[in-house]
Amino acid sequence: MFGKRYVNELIRRSAENAADRSVFMQSAAAAGLGLIGAGLARSMATPSIFSRHGDEAKISDSAILNFALNLEYLEASFYSYAVNGHGLPDEMTTGTGQHGEVNGGKQVMFGSNSIKQFAKEIARDEHDHVAFFRTALGSSAASQPAIDMQQSFNDAAMAAGLIKSGETFDVFANEDNFLRGAFLFEDVGVTAFKGAAPLIDNKTYLDAAVGILAVEAYHAATVRTVLFERGGADDANAISKARDGLNGNKHIDQGITVNGEANIVPDDEHGVAFGRAPGDILNIVYLTPGQASSGGFYPNGLNGDLTTSGAAGM
Repeated sequence: MFGKRYVNELIRRSAENAADRSVFMQSAAAAGLGLIGAGLARSMATPSIFSRHGDEAKISDSAILNFALNLEYLEASFYSYAVNGHGLPDEMTTGTGQHGEVNGGKQVMFGSNSIKQFAKEIARDEHDHVAFFRTALGSSAASQPAIDMQQSFNDAAMAAGLIKSGETFDVFANEDNFLRGAFLFEDVGVTAFKGAAPLIDNKTYLDAAVGILAVEAYHAATVRTVLFERGGADDANAISKARDGLNGNKHIDQGITVNGEANIVPDDEHGVAFGRAPGDILNIVYLTPGQASSGGFYPNGLNGDLTTSGAAGM
């Protein structure tokens, strides 16, 4: 799809230092020309995207890519278990840092053929995202951290008011629960890439990042549409409110209905999607509005250098 000149330029501009450049060059040889998406590394490399206060500390591309890889492990595992009944293959989960297992995943017994097909397609996309980041990072790729998809979803459902004290929420029990779990993830991915876009000053990186953003937006819109059609608006709106609370009630999260009308596209008054800094993303996946380095879906935290969430509202 892309010529060698394009790939070499992408690698050269993505690498912030000699060590990162070496990793990228070695990975390029293994990946051939399949490097579309490497723009994500550059697009997220500006320190201010990881801090509400715009800290000036240098963040290497390896750190950024591993941050993204940790998040992709979660999404890929969720969809892989739902569709296939198992997580990622072992060779796609090893690397640097403490390797962890996935707790709570199992296959969903889909009743709707269309929803099953949607889930299979998204599972393939997330699998490919993990493969891309691992190839780009080479020997620097972080291993899959411990991932919890049992107690974490239960806590998230409790926070959203979907269940009461003493009740449990099994996200894999049926396709309706699965859709609610997917809704929790998908909007977060879109806002992450939107948060990166304004920091890109290079058309090559912007093109790559926008392509990834488009994929995540397609996923999110599909989940939101299906939930709306199946009468899941109230639950989705409650999840949205809970997510917004984890980010300090900034009102950048929207449910799938507003004033009783469909709201498939969460955007502002100008028709522009919202963005989140990674500190906000970690508040959501750690299921806490405070500063933390573990919790929720990552009971032992992420592997890599970028592992601490922000304090909501700061």
